[in-house]
Amino acid sequence: MKIKEQIIDFIKKNRVSSVEVADALGKSGVLPGPKPLATGQHVVGEVQYIYGHSESNWPIHEQGKDVKEGGILYVDTFLCHDKAAFGDIVAKYFLLYKQVEGVVVNGLLRDVHTLKKENYPIWCKGITPLGCYNKDVTLPHDIEESAKTEREYLEGSIMICDDSGVTVISKDRINEDTLSRLEFIELQEDIWFYCLDTLKWSTYKTICEKAYLTDKDVLPQVLKDRLRKFNK
Repeated sequence: MKIKEQIIDFIKKNRVSSVEVADALGKSGVLPGPKPLATGQHVVGEVQYIYGHSESNWPIHEQGKDVKEGGILYVDTFLCHDKAAFGDIVAKYFLLYKQVEGVVVNGLLRDVHTLKKENYPIWCKGITPLGCYNKDVTLPHDIEESAKTEREYLEGSIMICDDSGVTVISKDRINEDTLSRLEFIELQEDIWFYCLDTLKWSTYKTICEKAYLTDKDVLPQVLKDRLRKFNK
């Protein structure tokens, strides 16, 4: 299994949150803006990138026909101002018929009553009743260059989306070191909750002092064995 698949598999099986991934990346990787429309969702996958521009969603329809099954679809927008990139029909097309696992929109959406009712795994920057026009538009050079830059960064990266937001593992961070960091973050969470719930320690003693490192006998053997892997 390739390292990208290993990371996605680990995050999915352990339901690693966007918060924990950001911690594993050294408090980085968070995508500012997009928030969940539905609660309780957790999706992770490789990113596909498409975009709309100039108050038109024609390019989204056009590029959308080539979207592949699986992963996270990132829909960028340029100069769409106060208009929604799309609504329930396009969302249904991507999620049900194209079978992507989640959609992240760098812009606004509409038909939110339906999107919420269907409990679609969608993250966006906001909502509005006003939609983009459905018209073919000329692609300005500056937008083409901006989209090229964003695609280079995002396409092929890994996105983790949940109630807290969206975190990106960029392509240059998809490696064994990041997988090890994720494993450690998960172990640390297990230890902290054990100290809090079972030992009834304060958060100061647990998180700041990390007293379990100097008094390892307080931890059950299974946690000590897992911790030993990272203390070699």
